Amino acid sequence: MEIKQCKFITSVADCKKCEDYGMPEIAIAGKSNVGKSSFINYLVNNYKMAKTSSTPGKTRLLNYFELNKGEIMLVDLPGYGYAKVSGDVKGGWDELIGGYLLSSKRLINVFLLVDIRHEPTALDKQMVAFLHHYQIPFTIIATKSDKLSKQASVKQKQLIAKELCLGVDNIMAISSLNKIGKEEVLARIEHLINTYK
Repeated sequence: MEIKQCKFITSVADCKKCEDYGMPEIAIAGKSNVGKSSFINYLVNNYKMAKTSSTPGKTRLLNYFELNKGEIMLVDLPGYGYAKVSGDVKGGWDELIGGYLLSSKRLINVFLLVDIRHEPTALDKQMVAFLHHYQIPFTIIATKSDKLSKQASVKQKQLIAKELCLGVDNIMAISSLNKIGKEEVLARIEHLINTYK
């Protein structure tokens, strides 16, 4: 698959106001500061598309990005687990994330981003358990793989797979900095679109 066009559509603060755009959706989930915005920008070849920030917890809304004039929609979810926000804000995020995941009629997969350098957090495991429980298909994307050697990346993928009770083949390592893993992710998106049709 080649992404020729990406357009920001809208930001939504309340999942009851989510519209049905009539195209399949892939949600981008992960803890704060895992690199969701960088991942989107890398995929769509536009480093200004999704706003990146060195401050975790920047995304507080559902952000919709349309690819290839309606072929698929990427929905960037708020990051979870950032400590320096109030309980009210956190509760709002959880409601927004869970509400979207359970109410979207077009959701075909969740790309769950984890930092390849670290063991999955309790919140990552909670998210995987949630997706399993509600039978929502997902793919694990291990970000920041440029920070490790190839050998260390392989070891970390095995550790992440073990911690999340998945096969190693279910984890894709990616780096927007070193341009690693993009083709694999785009092939996955293409496969998901074709399966949806």
